[in-house]
Amino acid sequence: MNSSEIIDSLELMARLMELHGENPFKIRAISNAAFKLNKLRYAFEGKSKEEIENIEGIGKGISAKILDLLYTGETQELNDLLEKTPRGLIEVLNIKGLGPKKVRQLWKELDIESLGELLYACNENRLVSLKGFGEKTQTQVKQNIEFSIGNQNKYHYAALEQMMLDFVLLLQEKETGIQVALCGEMARRCEVIEKLEVLVDRELKHDYTEVLKRIPLPLNVHTCLPQEFFYHKVLLSSTDEHIKTAGFHQLRQKNFASEEEVYAALQLQYIQPELREGFSEVLLARENKLPELITVEQLKGVLHCHSTYSDGVHSVKEMADECKRLGYQYFGICDHSRSATYAQGLSIERVQEQHREIDALNKTYSDFKVLKGIESDILNDGSLDYPTDVLKSFDFVVASIHSNLKMSEAKATQRLIAAIENPFTSILGHPSGRLLLARAAYPIDYKKVIDACAANGVSMELNAHPYRLDIDWKWIYYCLEKEVMVSINPDAHHKDGFNDLKYGVYAARKGMLSKKYCLNALDLNEILRKFKN
Repeated sequence: MNSSEIIDSLELMARLMELHGENPFKIRAISNAAFKLNKLRYAFEGKSKEEIENIEGIGKGISAKILDLLYTGETQELNDLLEKTPRGLIEVLNIKGLGPKKVRQLWKELDIESLGELLYACNENRLVSLKGFGEKTQTQVKQNIEFSIGNQNKYHYAALEQMMLDFVLLLQEKETGIQVALCGEMARRCEVIEKLEVLVDRELKHDYTEVLKRIPLPLNVHTCLPQEFFYHKVLLSSTDEHIKTAGFHQLRQKNFASEEEVYAALQLQYIQPELREGFSEVLLARENKLPELITVEQLKGVLHCHSTYSDGVHSVKEMADECKRLGYQYFGICDHSRSATYAQGLSIERVQEQHREIDALNKTYSDFKVLKGIESDILNDGSLDYPTDVLKSFDFVVASIHSNLKMSEAKATQRLIAAIENPFTSILGHPSGRLLLARAAYPIDYKKVIDACAANGVSMELNAHPYRLDIDWKWIYYCLEKEVMVSINPDAHHKDGFNDLKYGVYAARKGMLSKKYCLNALDLNEILRKFKN
């Protein structure tokens, strides 16, 4: 190792020792040594063993570690610490404003082991209840995490959408009469974006250097002739497989008045941008069998939301009033169940208290209803979190896994199916447990899980939170094949969370979901009958 790597290793060693609650005097000695060496910009290269051992204030013990790092690139002590530390916690330790003690608290009390899990916890308002934290700290931590994740050159679609739409508007305002379109992954509304592409129908006259500095990914601006704009728009918004299957090489012209005309020339039903992935969309378009895709406007109600009863920011009434204001017919509250102690899960007494409040609220509404739901933890054996008499009291139950995520495919599949077969389960919540850019899905046999939903009349959740978008849209095809309804749920922990429904709709459209198979596109009377059945 070079000098800076050695000092970094000493700093990491001290932080990991503190994370694991080791001897504070030893921690302080290593930390002070690293600080001193860093401040002195001490160079170890070319120094003899004796010179290193004689560095003032370092001592023989730390000198031995430095020598190990200098000549072998490792020390046994650091290796042992790394082995017992979840890999993701190393990144969390690097977040500004979080010392090892706070990271240990997050790890032990909230089971957080990665940056993505910590960001999700911030969005769910979980840090404010921890001793030593607060709303200001939570906001700062969230900002610092987003900066860190942003440097990994992959972004959630939701993080880029508004700035890219603003850029398109800017071009349209400054470049008179120009045609502009988002292309590539943004046009297809992919969950995670790695490349940014924009199409314009002529060379730009103005300089946008300062604007582009604020866009976190490199932006490729394509130009074309005005009469060829729609041809290139389709081409640049499609995967290579879509282009090949659709037969773009057969086209003898590039002049089209719309995207629809491009597909008409290929003798294909119009294929929406979200579908241009190269799966089955072209084959279906040849037979004119593409469905009319779900839209946000077709959603009649909102299910799976949280309140101050568990880990939400707003009360049941505040959430319900906002839902009604947005024009929906029903609002399904789903606070966490009692096993979710990290999220202030509801005891049986709190469930009863909430139900009394909902009954009173519903007497004040006309043409709107608050539905009594719960997000019940799926316990390790696949059972739900309350006894039968409590489960009976809900209008619907979203069953989700939140704990013991490190499972084999067989274990995870069995656990989910057991929950699906529970007669009180209405919706299977975020079935894979993934957090995009943060936590991989636990392995499951999707076909067996979806088959179980079909056999038991259970709907599949598409969790609309842009960090989840779970179930993955690629498995919606199989849900439709088995006639399993999909519920687009925001998992909202505050009123602004209702806005996430659009991201769920984008993902659902990629999976060819139509109104017919969308659970919360049912009106109030229809969904009450569905839940009762």
